[in-house]
Amino acid sequence: MITITESAKEKIQELMDSQDTPGLFLRLAVKEGGCSGFSYGMGLDDENQEGDEALDVNGLKVVIAGDSRKYLNGVEIDYKDMGMGGGFTIDNPNAVATCGCGNSFRHREEEGQVEKCDD
Repeated sequence: MITITESAKEKIQELMDSQDTPGLFLRLAVKEGGCSGFSYGMGLDDENQEGDEALDVNGLKVVIAGDSRKYLNGVEIDYKDMGMGGGFTIDNPNAVATCGCGNSFRHREEEGQVEKCDD
């Protein structure tokens, strides 16, 4: 189960509406690497790949890439508007450690591949 807050849904929909591409959806993925072992991938896409899993989350089409579901179960995606900017946050109950940059995490069952932080 993945949760997308109302503010995140509104921002994602705004980003989708600003594109001139029909059939866009939110793609989520996790890959090995990053400061803590795994890193998140999140973006708009319009092409399904083999192994993808499509979900309806809060009225949005969300596609999870390949084996990423086991790392994303229970995740909450939020959007915080912070005056001069804003950004998406991912709260992952499966993460036992996160990097200071907020883009990398260590999963409770797997360490992943820790890499030097670019921050």
